[in-house]
Amino acid sequence: MSERIGHDEKGGRVGQPNGSGPTPRPVWFRRFTPIPRPRTRLVCFPYAGGAASAFRAWPGRLPETVELLAVQYPGRQGRLQDPCVDDMDALAEPIVEALTPWLDRPLALFGHSMGASVAFEVAMRIEERHGVGPAALFVSGRGAPGRTRESVLHEQGDEALIADVLRLDAAAAPVLRDPDLRELVMGSIRADYKLSETYRPRPHASTGAPITAYVGRDDPDIDPADIRAWSPHTRAGYSERIFPGDHFYLVPHEAELIQDVAARLRTTA
Repeated sequence: MSERIGHDEKGGRVGQPNGSGPTPRPVWFRRFTPIPRPRTRLVCFPYAGGAASAFRAWPGRLPETVELLAVQYPGRQGRLQDPCVDDMDALAEPIVEALTPWLDRPLALFGHSMGASVAFEVAMRIEERHGVGPAALFVSGRGAPGRTRESVLHEQGDEALIADVLRLDAAAAPVLRDPDLRELVMGSIRADYKLSETYRPRPHASTGAPITAYVGRDDPDIDPADIRAWSPHTRAGYSERIFPGDHFYLVPHEAELIQDVAARLRTTA
């Protein structure tokens, strides 16, 4: 099954930061390689239709001082029984609440595609609620707020949604062309598309975290101006890097991307 869209592994419960045991609350994060006293925690937000397992190889490429928390959205993998969320506020708020026990270390946020928008909202809400925001925000494969293409695919039939997913991610074909597997993932895909298409960021929204924007040179939905438009949304520094590849450039260039993220974390967190 495709690692990009699928339900190939169960998400286990994650303990509190001090390792005191499992929590009965919803499992918002996968902690693939626990680190007792990390210098920084990198919180990773999946794309539409994606799940925490998209980041399961990342800890092996990160410095030993960086602990990764992969966000597990409801309605997929170990949270199949949890209702999908199709509204930005309803998704971002509980993630911020769930992150509160992990604020004993500096946080950095990374999000790809839809996950970049969720990470941006979470960054602003952490700062508003706690007075101190994340140390860094990495946005990937997503135009700045107000620069994403308008569409209403979430209101259309399954075939229209499937066609758009495959337009960006041909590797998802084995899942989406199998009737049984497709039934497992269509609910989360539709919810994620609705969240993305109905998301309306606050005017002049910004974060105190420095923003680094990543994009594939051949991403069909993003041009350089869409990426550079992230600059006004940070009150700290802005930088960008363009990789070879399309919307999912980060799959073949995973090592280079993680190396770049790690280098920037050394100077910001």
